Amino acid sequence: MVGIYITSFSALSPTALLPACPPPSRVTRSRQMGATRGRHEHHVIVPRLDDPRSLLIGQNSVLPLVRHQPPEYLGVRSTVSRTALTYVQEQRKGLATAVPPVTQDATGSKGPTAMVFLNMGGPSKTDEVEDFLSRLFADGDLIPLGRLQSYLGPLIAKRRTPKIQRQYSDIGGGSPIRKWSEYQCEEMCKLLDKINPETAPHKPYVAFRYADPLTEEMYTKLLEDGFGNGRGGRAVAFTQYPQYSCSTTGSSLNELWKWRTRLEGKRANGDMNASGAIQWSVIDRWPTHPGLVEAFAQNIEEQLKTYPEEKRNGVVLLFSAHSLPMSVVNRGDPYPAEVAATVHAVMQRLNFSNPYRLCWQSQVGPSAWLGAQTSDTVENYVKRGQTDIILVPIAFTSDHIETLYELDLEVIKEANSPGVKRAESLNGSPIFIQALADIAQEHLPMENEEAFEADAQLHARAVSSNSGVRTTSDDSIKDTVRLRVHETTPLLAGHGNAEGSEQNAAGQRAGCWNFFRRPHVFWLFPFLLLYMLGFAGAAVPKINLVLSLVCRDYLSKKASQDPNFTYLPVIIGEDNPQCQVPEVQSLVARFQLYLNLIAGILSALVSPRLGHLSDRYGRTKLIALSSLGAVLGETLTVLVAARPEQFSINLLLVGALMDGIGGSFTTVLALATSYASDCTAPEKRSVAFGYLHGALFVGLASGPLIAAIVLKKTGEMIHIFAGGLAFHALFFFMVLLVIPESLSKEQQQAAREKHRTRFTQKETAGWFPPWFQHLNPKNLITPLSILCPPVGRPSSLFPNRKGASPALRRNIILLAAIDTVVFGVAFGTAQIVIIYAEFMFGWGNVESSIFISVVSTMRVLVLFLVHPIVTRIFHKRTAEQRAIPGSNRVELVVIQISIFLDFLGYVGYALVRSSALMTLSGIVAALGSLATPTLQSSLTKHVPRDRVGQILGAKGLLHALARVIAPTLCNLVYSLTVGNYTQTVFVSLAAVLFLAICTTFYISPSVSIDESRPSSPLLEANEDGDMDEDTLLRA
Repeated sequence: MVGIYITSFSALSPTALLPACPPPSRVTRSRQMGATRGRHEHHVIVPRLDDPRSLLIGQNSVLPLVRHQPPEYLGVRSTVSRTALTYVQEQRKGLATAVPPVTQDATGSKGPTAMVFLNMGGPSKTDEVEDFLSRLFADGDLIPLGRLQSYLGPLIAKRRTPKIQRQYSDIGGGSPIRKWSEYQCEEMCKLLDKINPETAPHKPYVAFRYADPLTEEMYTKLLEDGFGNGRGGRAVAFTQYPQYSCSTTGSSLNELWKWRTRLEGKRANGDMNASGAIQWSVIDRWPTHPGLVEAFAQNIEEQLKTYPEEKRNGVVLLFSAHSLPMSVVNRGDPYPAEVAATVHAVMQRLNFSNPYRLCWQSQVGPSAWLGAQTSDTVENYVKRGQTDIILVPIAFTSDHIETLYELDLEVIKEANSPGVKRAESLNGSPIFIQALADIAQEHLPMENEEAFEADAQLHARAVSSNSGVRTTSDDSIKDTVRLRVHETTPLLAGHGNAEGSEQNAAGQRAGCWNFFRRPHVFWLFPFLLLYMLGFAGAAVPKINLVLSLVCRDYLSKKASQDPNFTYLPVIIGEDNPQCQVPEVQSLVARFQLYLNLIAGILSALVSPRLGHLSDRYGRTKLIALSSLGAVLGETLTVLVAARPEQFSINLLLVGALMDGIGGSFTTVLALATSYASDCTAPEKRSVAFGYLHGALFVGLASGPLIAAIVLKKTGEMIHIFAGGLAFHALFFFMVLLVIPESLSKEQQQAAREKHRTRFTQKETAGWFPPWFQHLNPKNLITPLSILCPPVGRPSSLFPNRKGASPALRRNIILLAAIDTVVFGVAFGTAQIVIIYAEFMFGWGNVESSIFISVVSTMRVLVLFLVHPIVTRIFHKRTAEQRAIPGSNRVELVVIQISIFLDFLGYVGYALVRSSALMTLSGIVAALGSLATPTLQSSLTKHVPRDRVGQILGAKGLLHALARVIAPTLCNLVYSLTVGNYTQTVFVSLAAVLFLAICTTFYISPSVSIDESRPSSPLLEANEDGDMDEDTLLRA
C-alpha cells in the first residue's frame, strides 16, 4: 500500500507563532532516484544567505540565484551523501523502512498506495477555533513554552479565541483549507491512477496538524483501510508546503512519526518484523517545480489582464509569504531561500516583465522577523504613488485566513486603492493538480531505494524546535555525534577609631601572613581572578551582541520605511559585513553610552555607601553584595543572548541597572583594595595593590583567550555568557562563605555603635531625618572634599593644628586627578577600541578577543614581574618617625614613564592602518600599566595611616565618576565622528595623557608634615570652625 501524506502551509491564525527550530540539513530534499532509472536527475541548489555570490539583483529585489540542471526543468532532489546515509542508518531506525511491497486486491502490482497530504489545517467552523488554537499552542515545535506548555497554552488559546472567531466569521465562517486539500488530493489520485497504474489504486488522505482531520485520525483511517497491522502497505507523506521549514514541514513530520510509533508499536521501531508496518516515504519540498511555477505564473497573468494595457508593465508584483522569526532564519532554516527560489523561477517564466519584490506577512510579537512586512510595503508603495500592485501568495497552495482575511480584508482594504489586487490562489487549478501528480509520479518508483531510508529518517527525526542545534551540512552529518584601625580604615569612613593602636595594627598585620588563619590578599586573589575572567571573557562577545541587535533593529526599521531596501539577515554574534556602516557604528556607540551611564551613575551613588557599610559590617559581605548585582546583570545578558528574538535589547539596560545598583566591578575592586590594605604593611602595599590589578589583567588576558577558543569550537556566544555568569556566581558564594573577614567583630561593632550615636544626635538636632539629608545631590561629591584639605588649620584628613601644607595638598590633588585621568582613559576606550578595530579592520569575535588577550597579557607581565622587581631594587623602608613620607623620586619617574608609554599607544591607535600595528599600539599602551598601582600607593603615602581607607574611598568615588564621564565622552565623540574622522577620540585622549605627563612635574617628592595632634582631633577641628567630620564625609 502506498499513502500520500500532504502537508500544506495551512490556515494558521495571524497571531500564530513559528518556532525557532533548525532544519535537518542545508541540502536535504525529497528523495527522487530518477537518475538511477534512466531519467534526468534535477537539482535546485538552495543558496546560502551568508554567501553574496548566491544573490541575484532583480527589479526592485534581491533574490537568491537558482542554479538548475538541466535548464528546462527545476526540480527538487536530495543530495545527501551515501556516507551520511550510512551514518544515519546506523544511528536511527524508523520512518522509512525498506521492505517488500504488499499487494492487496490492487490493480497495479505495487498498489494500493495511500497518498497523504500534510498541512497545518484550519477550523472549518467558528466553533472549532478554540480546539484549533489549543492544539496550536500545545505544539512545542511551533511555540516552545517549555515546562509551562500545558498550562500557558490553553490560557493563551482561550484568550485569543474570540478575536480569531471574528476573523473566521469575516471570511465565511471557517477556513476553506480542508475543502481544497481534499479536492486537490482526490483529483491528484485520479490522475495518478491513469499515469502510474503500477501503484494504483491511489487512495487520498488528508492530515492536518491542528484541525480535523488530525494526523491521529488519518493514521487510524489508514489502519482501518487495510494498511499496516501486519499487512504492510505503502504510503507517501506529501507535504503541502512547497518550501521546507522546520516550523511547518518539520512539525508535521514529527507528528506523523509520533503517531506511527504509537499506533504501530514495535513494528514501527524495528523491534520486530517490520514487513507488516506501513512503509512510509516523504516528499518534503518542491519550490521550483515547473508545474507549480506555471500555475503561479498563469494566475498572475490573469490578474494583470484586469489592468489597462498601458499600465501592465508598471504593475508591481508583490510576492507574499508567511514570515519567520529571525531566530529560525539565523539557525539556517532554508525556507527564506527556497521561497526566494520560487519567486525567481516565476519571474523567469514571466520573462521578468514587471518590477517585483518578495515580502513577508503575519509577523507576531516584538521580536525580529523576516521583513519587510507585506502591509508596511504596500502602505509605503501607495504613499509614494505606486498604486498598481498585485499580491501573490507565493508560499500557500490554497486559500485560508492568511489570504482571505490578512491580505484581502486587511492589506488590500486598508490600502484603499483599486489598483491593489491579489492573484488567485492555486486552489483547484488544473495545472497545479497536474503538477502534484507529476511530483508524485516521479517519486513513487524511487521510494524503495536503499538511500531513501536514511533521507526520510533525517527529515522526520533530525528536526526539534528545542534542540538549539545549528544548521548541519552534509559533511557535518558524518562528523557530528561541538570599618577603622590605622590602615584598616573603611572606604569613605566618617570617623576614627581611638581604640585602634599601632601595636594592635602591627599584631594584626603579622597575623595576616598566617594564610590559613588570617585574612590575606592571596585569599582574595584567586576568586577575584575568576570574577575578572567572567567579566573579561564576555566583554567582546557582549559588544558584538549589542552590535548585532542594534544592526538587526536598524536594518529592519529601514526596510519597513523603504520598500526598495533589502538586506541580508543579521546573524546574532557572527560577522555581519552589512553592519559595518557608520550609521550602525554610531548607534552602537550611543547604546554603549547608555549602558555606561546607567551602571556608572548608580555605581557612583552606591560606592560611598558601600564603603561606610563595609566598615560596620565587614568587607567580604559588602564585596559579595556588590558582586550580586553583576550576577543579576549577567543573568539578563544570558537571557537576551539565548533568546534574542523574544527579549529586547533594552533588557541589557536593565542588566546595567542591576550591575550599577551593586556598585559594578569598580566598587568590587575598591573594596578589594580596602581588604588588602587591612592586612598589608605600608611598605608592601604597592605590591599588594599590584597583585589585585594583576588579577584584573590576568582576567582580561585569559578571559578573551578562553572566549576565543570556545567560540572557535562551538560558534555560540551563549556558552561565553553562561560561563561568565557561573564565574560571577562562584565569586559571590566564595566571598560570602569562604574568604576570611579582614575586620574583626569587635571593630565592626565599635563602628556600628559610633554610627548609631551620630545618627541619633543628628536626628534630634536637625529639621530633617538623616536619610532625607542624604538625598541632597551635593552629598554625592562631598566625600571628595578630603582630597582638598585646608592649609594651616585642622581638617578631617589632617586633624593636627597646622593641617596640610600647600605642597602636600597640591600633591594629593594632582595624584588623585592623574589617577582618575589614567583610569578614565583606559576605561573610556575599553569598548571603543574594539568597536573601532572591528569597523576599520573587519575584526570579529575571535580577533577582538585575541587582541584583548595579548594586550592584557603584557599588562600582567608588567604588574607581576616588572613591578615587584622595580619595587625591590629601589625600595627604601619608611622611617618610623615619618608616618607621612610622601612620594619618592623613583615613584614619580615610574609614573611619568608609564603615562608616556600610554600616550604613545593612543597616538598609535590614531595613526596606524593595519591590524598588526593596531595590536603593537595596544602592547605599547599596556607597558604603561605601572601608572595606576604606583599612583594609588603614592596617594596613600600622603595621608596619616588612620586615614588610608578614606583616601582610597574617595579614589574609588573618583573612579566611579570617571566610569560615567569617560565612556560617555568617548562614545559620544566616536558616534559623532565615525565615518568622518573616526580617529578623533584617540587624538583627543592622547592630548589628555600628554597634559597628565606635564602635570606630574608639579608633584613634589618626599613631602611630609608635623604629625603632632590634639587628643581629640574631631573637637579641635570643630573649635576652629571646620565642619564636623561626619558632615564632611557624608556619602
